[in-house]
Amino acid sequence: MAVIALQSASSGLNALSTKLDVIANNLANIETTGFKASRVNFQDQMYIERMQPGVENANGDQRPTGLYVGLGVKVSGTQANFDQGAPIVTNRSLDLTIDGSGFFQVTVEDGLAGDGVAYTRYGAFALTAEGELVLATDQGRRLDPGATIPTDATAVEIDQEGRVLAMIPGAIEPQEVGQLQIATFVNPAGLRQVGENLWVESAASGPASVGNPAEDQRGRIRQGQLEGSNVDPTRELVELIRTQRAFEMNSQSIRAADEALQTVAQLRR
Repeated sequence: MAVIALQSASSGLNALSTKLDVIANNLANIETTGFKASRVNFQDQMYIERMQPGVENANGDQRPTGLYVGLGVKVSGTQANFDQGAPIVTNRSLDLTIDGSGFFQVTVEDGLAGDGVAYTRYGAFALTAEGELVLATDQGRRLDPGATIPTDATAVEIDQEGRVLAMIPGAIEPQEVGQLQIATFVNPAGLRQVGENLWVESAASGPASVGNPAEDQRGRIRQGQLEGSNVDPTRELVELIRTQRAFEMNSQSIRAADEALQTVAQLRR
């Protein structure tokens, strides 16, 4: 009956609506530093088995195919793309990029992450009144492990290995005032997204492996630049058009099924 067609097309509209939401979020964050685009994965749902393949008839011949009617589609999950975004040169000493794998660590409240640590590719930092490095966001998350820049420092240099060097008046050589560390994961796609450009650990991501930059396949620190969003606007617009067309086709399926049911209902008159 056309009732199954209504249900299948309805599941298609629901799944495509979710894909549209994800595309819209990707496009909205096209200028967000360190943002990672997501894609939607689909999977078909259960099937009604009306005839089994391989069933023998009276002559011993086997049915070569079965008869299955699907019950539509559903979203199986979203998957983040962790390809590195293009560098944006700022020449600001507290703007950092991880060139390669890894995340900066910041401290958050326990309600956001069970161990009080979140991870980010957002590399725009600022200083507190005490000289501590924090994210230049509305929450000002503190870098962990961080560095405290002397208030009288005239210049700050952060090398590729994450050493934080400050030039102090009267000193001949810059002084090391901190060591940045970055975290990597076996499965970064398993991290939970919690907003603010932050990710938190989950059972799927595995535990964080923390160490100095440029060690054990961790990325290097690049000072004076930021990592741009990795959203590809051309690809997202193409996916947007495809989603619109698929949505329209599923709508047509609902109209066709509705007309078929109306025809059946009129047969009783």
